[in-house]
Amino acid sequence: MTVKIYVPRDAAALSLGAEKVAKAVAQEIASRGLDAQIVRNGSRGLFWLEPLVEVEVEGKRIGYGPVKAKDVPALFEAGLLQGSEHPLCLGEVESLPFLREQTRLTFARCGITDPLSLTDYEAHGGLKGLHRAVSMAAADIVKDVTESGLRGRGGAGFPTGIKWKTVLDAPGNRKYIVCNADEGDSGTFADRMIMEGDPFVLIEGMAIAGLATGATKGFVYARSEYPHAIAAMTQAVEIARGAGILGASVLGSGKAFDIEIRTGAGAYVCGEETALLNSLEGKRGIVRAKPPLPAHKGLFDCPTVINNVISLASVPVIMDKGAAFYRDFGMGRSRGTIPLQIAGNVKYGGLYETAFGLSLGDIIDRIGGGTVTGRPVKAVQVGGPLGAYFPRALFDTPFDYESFAAKDGLIGHAGIVVFDDTADMLKQARFAMEFCAVESCGKCTPCRIGSTRGVETADKIAQGIEPEKNRVLLADLCNTMKFGSLCALGGFTPYPVMSAMTHFPEDFSPVPLIEAAE
Repeated sequence: MTVKIYVPRDAAALSLGAEKVAKAVAQEIASRGLDAQIVRNGSRGLFWLEPLVEVEVEGKRIGYGPVKAKDVPALFEAGLLQGSEHPLCLGEVESLPFLREQTRLTFARCGITDPLSLTDYEAHGGLKGLHRAVSMAAADIVKDVTESGLRGRGGAGFPTGIKWKTVLDAPGNRKYIVCNADEGDSGTFADRMIMEGDPFVLIEGMAIAGLATGATKGFVYARSEYPHAIAAMTQAVEIARGAGILGASVLGSGKAFDIEIRTGAGAYVCGEETALLNSLEGKRGIVRAKPPLPAHKGLFDCPTVINNVISLASVPVIMDKGAAFYRDFGMGRSRGTIPLQIAGNVKYGGLYETAFGLSLGDIIDRIGGGTVTGRPVKAVQVGGPLGAYFPRALFDTPFDYESFAAKDGLIGHAGIVVFDDTADMLKQARFAMEFCAVESCGKCTPCRIGSTRGVETADKIAQGIEPEKNRVLLADLCNTMKFGSLCALGGFTPYPVMSAMTHFPEDFSPVPLIEAAE
């Protein structure tokens, strides 16, 4: 019987040498004349163990990691194909605490299946949601998604079902589904992992969205920095089209839906939905004023659903298991699961899918294992470069939309970046302003000018020039940007700046230049 050896082709694993490991495994199989097959799967999301090599033995996946190419001959000598002991052996992968304690709904297949095998996808529950959806009325699909409590996983947290119903009810001969795969936040990688590790679940989710709203065409707008994800999605769309999942008659339903992959040019602001639409139309990626909303007049002035990758990839399990099943996870108005992306100065970095409600301290200390440097955690930034910095005093905050908003924070795309006690929070605040200045589309004055003045003001504080006066000025700039900017780039930049000033005031009180000279 052919033994399957799994070597990930996820970008994170590739960056750590997975391609060299795969070639070394292939050489050993050939030279030893073994009956074994290499499967290039996605990543399980345990990045400190990548490249994670797995072998299927008696229906169980035994893991070895992190594996380097030079380790491969010794692994075969020790009995890799039998799952034998070796210093790199981790035992059954599903039993590792980091995986065992997760609730994997959206990422149920990621790292398990061959991403481009439709047979593998269906064998692990794929297409069940779409098969159910094609037999339903559009309004009933929307009702299920609404009742599930699913909210946008891209950052805004807007109820997905309400957005879909708006597009369904909007008049128009042509409607679109646009998948926002422009994952530009620091410390985020969930979208990329889905596109590389389970692309068919995104395709299935988009097809269901099309059936639910009357849209016949979908676009995946992916960032140019994701070449592996773009390649995987392009191949997966072709396979799905050939299998009748996409095209003139989705699964023989007589209802049309097709998908096209588009690549962005690297502008962070094109993660904002209206700037994304301009870019898709071939225009400069600048923010549009609202109204009209994209749900009424979006792509090419047609009603358009714009959802994040994880939002759309969460839909198939809702359609398969039912709205109540998904709604039972989570707390308050934050229902279902959220893929936490744990990064920065942390011992166990990776993707951890769980129901809303874990405390931030539990995520950092228990799941993440604290800092990799062994030093105390000073701050955690949640929600990308525009997210607030939380000190340990706020680590009892439950991970859900409302709890974070109540503490002047935001979940965003659930990227979590950890900093130890060597971090200078004045420098971090300056970085937020500089990031906004560099990435601003330039359309509105508060964002374009405010961020530039913010950098200058932070520099004056760092140099000890009238620090008290400039701290007041920095706060005033943040207030203007928060309430005067057209989009979240300028509107959310105050979150990291003000949280740094509020929770770490000691970092904003440098020695004045006159005192330093004396």
